[in-house]
Amino acid sequence: MKQLFFPRRSSPFWLTMLLGLPIASIVLVATQSNFQSSLDAVISRVWNKEAEPYRYRYFESAERMENPIGRIEQEIALYQERLRRDPMSALSLSSLATAYIQMAKVTGEGNWYLLAEQSAQQSLASLPYGNPEALMLLARVAEAKHDFTGALNLAAQVPDHKDSIGIQVTSNLATGKLDLASQAADQLVDRLPSVSALTLRALVKTAEGKDTEALQNFQDAIASEEPGELTASARTRTLLGRFYYERGNLELAEALYREALRIQPGLPLALMNLAQLKIRQGDYGAADRHYAEILATSRGTPRAFDPLVLRGQARIQKLQGNDTQAQALWTQAESLLRQTLTTGQEATGSAFGHRRDLAHLLLERGNPQDIPEAVSLMQAEIKIRRDAETLSTYAGALLAHGQTQQAQQVIQEAIATGIRNASLYDRAAAIEAALGNQVQALGNQAQTSSQKALQIDPQFGDRARNALNLAAGLGG
Repeated sequence: MKQLFFPRRSSPFWLTMLLGLPIASIVLVATQSNFQSSLDAVISRVWNKEAEPYRYRYFESAERMENPIGRIEQEIALYQERLRRDPMSALSLSSLATAYIQMAKVTGEGNWYLLAEQSAQQSLASLPYGNPEALMLLARVAEAKHDFTGALNLAAQVPDHKDSIGIQVTSNLATGKLDLASQAADQLVDRLPSVSALTLRALVKTAEGKDTEALQNFQDAIASEEPGELTASARTRTLLGRFYYERGNLELAEALYREALRIQPGLPLALMNLAQLKIRQGDYGAADRHYAEILATSRGTPRAFDPLVLRGQARIQKLQGNDTQAQALWTQAESLLRQTLTTGQEATGSAFGHRRDLAHLLLERGNPQDIPEAVSLMQAEIKIRRDAETLSTYAGALLAHGQTQQAQQVIQEAIATGIRNASLYDRAAAIEAALGNQVQALGNQAQTSSQKALQIDPQFGDRARNALNLAAGLGG
């Protein structure tokens, strides 16, 4: 096994060093349209020693990469033209659906999934047999709708397909079937130990509470990356940053987020997690700037992550005592979330929505009349998704509703997954306090849930609670 990297902390004397940069470099950065990301990238090059083992090695090739949206738009136009000449071409329809899904992933705009679903269905109608690509595309759309059972059923029709194995990992991970997710992850890595496959296995190991194995897989993922895999490389570092954030190493987490932004400036996933970190540090101005940078890239179509950004901005206003502004932002986020709960339902019978996100909003807004709906939303959500985060959210809703005994049962199910997450034990401590129990047996030892939380994240406290439920990652 490779030696694990636990970089030493170093003092960021970046300001002094930045003053030594050539004036031309500073002027060049200042004239870029995306000034904040460019400035972050320059600072990262100078002082970000914490991320040294995780540096991206292929920046020369990265600088030559074209805008992914422009490239995908060209592909869409190409396949649409081919279909104009041959409307029944199953290959062109599948290729068009693939481009639509790529656009959905790059932009976060959910309407592309609907277009992908329509094209994949047409491809399958044109070629009902021997068309695994169309089946896998439909499985990806089903997963985006949180129809994990449907995704797994489609994947089972082509069990040895590479994408089928990936879907087995992610859908089983979302539904809390960690043994099946782990088996599929091992199979995927054995088949092709790529940055994406190893990152998926790292996420499974994290969910299982196997931190050493998770870290090794993250590091193996970075070691295996190749030129041109910008999105995958940036995403891996962002998820590794979240791993460290949840264990209290904010300095290394920030270094990894900034390295991700150096690879792919403006990456929403990295910016949202960096904003969460800044909220925890009490740097609300920086957090708000990161959220504003994400919103500035909107093309006018609602994106999956926009409600989370608005919730983050609302949290900042609430923490600063600006209740009116916070309520206005929560209202905007609520409107978007309620739209996504029905988007696509009339056409397909399944909605592109996130009940858990809406439940988070209703709980954090603090209106007592919202609590019953939050419970109802989570009761529906756990029927399709039983990962630790979903169970914890359900337990929080039950606690807010006064159903403490049931909340205790649910939080214990979440803890039983093995995941090491301080906020999970912090919620367990709140439930125990509501029940009047100061000590609970966890595993073979009796210890308080609060102590367990601090063992995982030694810095966990009120500041960490201020930033809860604002992280972005697999599954939103």
